[in-house]
Amino acid sequence: MPVLKSLSAFAAAAAVSASVSVGWAAGVGTGSSAADQDLPDLGSPATAAVSLDDEYRAGLGWFSSMRQTGQVLEDPEVEDYIQEIGHSLSSHAEEGQHRFYYFVVKDPVVNAFAMPGGFVAIDSGLILATRNENELAGVMAHETAHVTQRHLVRQLIEQSHAGLISTAAMLAAILLGATAGRGDPGAMEGAILATQSAAIQHQINYTRASEFEADRIGIGTMASAGYDPLGMASFFDYMSHSGPEPTRINAIQFLIDHPIFSDRVAEAHNRAEQIGRIRHSDSLGYKLMRERLRSLVGNPQIAREYYANLAKNGAGLSIEERYGKDVADINMRNAAAAIPDLQALVRDNSKVTQFYGALGQAYLANGQLKESQAVLDQALNLFPRNVPVTIRLGETLMHAGNNKRAQLILDDLFNVVEPTPDQARLIAKAANAAGNIADAYYYMADFYLMSGDLKMASNQLQLGLQLQGLNPIQRARFSALLEEVRAAMPKDRKNTVADDNGGGSGRH
Repeated sequence: MPVLKSLSAFAAAAAVSASVSVGWAAGVGTGSSAADQDLPDLGSPATAAVSLDDEYRAGLGWFSSMRQTGQVLEDPEVEDYIQEIGHSLSSHAEEGQHRFYYFVVKDPVVNAFAMPGGFVAIDSGLILATRNENELAGVMAHETAHVTQRHLVRQLIEQSHAGLISTAAMLAAILLGATAGRGDPGAMEGAILATQSAAIQHQINYTRASEFEADRIGIGTMASAGYDPLGMASFFDYMSHSGPEPTRINAIQFLIDHPIFSDRVAEAHNRAEQIGRIRHSDSLGYKLMRERLRSLVGNPQIAREYYANLAKNGAGLSIEERYGKDVADINMRNAAAAIPDLQALVRDNSKVTQFYGALGQAYLANGQLKESQAVLDQALNLFPRNVPVTIRLGETLMHAGNNKRAQLILDDLFNVVEPTPDQARLIAKAANAAGNIADAYYYMADFYLMSGDLKMASNQLQLGLQLQGLNPIQRARFSALLEEVRAAMPKDRKNTVADDNGGGSGRH
């Protein structure tokens, strides 16, 4: 199972303030308007002084904070879909330096924002507001371009009201807050407020040139990935004129963070026409995930009433609407009502993985463990190493007490696919319940690394090394990773981590 691929992102935070201050004090180039040129503007030499590792650490800290406060939607099906769309875009971004991670925020507001280091957030309200997959890809491509062009770092410099040294100190404080402790939101908020500067795109409007640049580069990226390049202009035009009803007010934040200049939509249209229209029909995955989000985020009773009203119109529900209704029933703890319809959906649509996963989830929620395992085993045979199906089967096996097999199938998956933090924690629980304590410690170290908490990762590895009966391979693996973690930790914390093992053994 792969651990975090690079620990270089966690270089000693104590050195950040000095290095950033020196780099930014050297001078800032203004550059020309990005709207007037075709080549990407990667910023001045001063911005290069803020390393990609520094950006990644800051972004990881914010992402971890959002996870800990329950803002991130941790749902295997939604995560898998949004990452699939994101990967299709980032792999065509012609920039391989960032490690992109796309995730959904549980918020009905229509918005999306890019954080430092390749973390891209899409509010659930935005996905529901899009009218087709091209529009969703357009917004995600726009945010991807903000990352590749390092607009956030550049804007922190340009919009600082206290000069370059204060801006450098502000970013240093954010970076320190992002990696200190356990990503405590209060600590980061204090660091940000102490420097009296904005932290993420929500609080800092990109310049006109940055917006045009993100549009231009994003349109090229989405076209290269096979999406209709008109999708971005279409959504921006929709937001600026009508927007999603009856929740038009939810679109206001999008217009604040992504101001629609009078000539911006026209230029996006022109650029899309120059590239050439691409026929891209909505995937079934897009339709299903919109309905899944409708039922998962917010009040499931309202979602259930929404589908009931659709059915009253007499036209009948589409398969994606039936799926959404069934997810709402599961979420309302009325899984028995969803099972017959999901059985029919699986029978009539044998190649749609989402229907198997939802049926397995419904059976599990209804206490039918054998039926849940049977349908998910069938799905795993049809779709080997499908992430949501494997996760759902692992959960069912753990409820049934078959923790060894749960760990086995999760191991097989995560040796090929990088897990999310919650998935790393799931396999740690399976290993612990199966009696594989050494594996549990190692997987929990993986979880803490993904969360940016080097101290807890170190504690887990040290506790693992204290176990009796480790074989030479296990001991070597623990020792090697512990050495990497310690090398990446700030010096003042390296000296204390060995004396603080508290709380590690009870976190599986």
